[in-house]
Amino acid sequence: MWVSREVPETHGWGAGMGAGGERDGSSVPDEVWEEFLRTSAEGAGDAPKEPSARAREAAGRLRAGPAEPTPWRAHTPGRPPRRGKGWYVAGFLASLVLLVVALDPGGVVGWSGDGDPAGKPLAQETGRPDQAPPAEPGGRATLAEPFRGSPAVRWANGTAGIAVPAAEATGWMTKAEVERALARTRDFLAASGLDPAVLRGGHPEKAIALMNPHQQDVRTFVTTALRAPDEDHDPLLLFSRFDPAQARPVGDVVKTRGRLSYREGRDGALEVTADVTYVYPVAPAGGGDEVVRVIVRRETVLSWDDPAKVITEEGAFSLLSYKTDMTNGGCGGVTGYFRPEFGGGGAGPDASGETVDPYDRTGPITEGRDGCGTATRS
Repeated sequence: MWVSREVPETHGWGAGMGAGGERDGSSVPDEVWEEFLRTSAEGAGDAPKEPSARAREAAGRLRAGPAEPTPWRAHTPGRPPRRGKGWYVAGFLASLVLLVVALDPGGVVGWSGDGDPAGKPLAQETGRPDQAPPAEPGGRATLAEPFRGSPAVRWANGTAGIAVPAAEATGWMTKAEVERALARTRDFLAASGLDPAVLRGGHPEKAIALMNPHQQDVRTFVTTALRAPDEDHDPLLLFSRFDPAQARPVGDVVKTRGRLSYREGRDGALEVTADVTYVYPVAPAGGGDEVVRVIVRRETVLSWDDPAKVITEEGAFSLLSYKTDMTNGGCGGVTGYFRPEFGGGGAGPDASGETVDPYDRTGPITEGRDGCGTATRS
């Protein structure tokens, strides 16, 4: 099943900025941001219960397999805020290896255990693909082979599946600064979508630490979403978390496929877009050998702002927009966690009849869908 929600635009520039984005001299002390992190993690009572008119307006705009159908759910924001061992070979074997490298260097150099042992691992994605991946050989996922039967079996592990473009001086940043910003963008993707502790229901401190603490509307959204998630404040838009009482990750590998791109944004900022699909194999928390996969695609746009024009902190980004599609993440009420269905639960009574291929990356995340539907594969 799938559910779609829009997260329209909410202006994401730092608090204390004039209409043109210039400083007005105000800032938020470090101790205030530390208190924000503490309250979002602990659910302290001093988190704002009645947000400002601007925060309420922003929150309002934030509303918005083959044999067995797999639940699919999508959050689709419109235009949101402006986030070993050594070995030796001699004689004939050495000659044979050299011959293979000469004939197919990509196949040898690209092998790191990330792909299907029975097939060549895919090269990184450097642009939008023109077709969905083909079907893989049949078979159900198991504890030993959690990606069996999925196109993700040939994807890379973790951040290795996220292609990072070559850096060039852009906007207010030098080439070296762009390179650093791209690396930190990938750090955020790892902290929000790959961190084992967060996947097991933990608090995403590392991810939050990379977000501009002066971006008040985003701070309010994140604090509320982690403390008291609801339809208007769903942390799954940004962070991947499973309820440890309901599901457990299988193994330590998350397969990914996606890429970063960048351009000059507002006021000379470096605007980085991340489009990444994550595949999470999970099993029931109480035990058993059933394995299902939760597939999540996120399109996130971050702004690395010029501190002379926007109030920010070194090494922190402002969140411009975020869109999320999820397969088998749950189609009920918002709980703050993915809640995959086990036992072939099917599309359920709210199914709209629409079908989606969660591995199809040929277009952007579709906006405006609503209701629950069926994924064509998992």
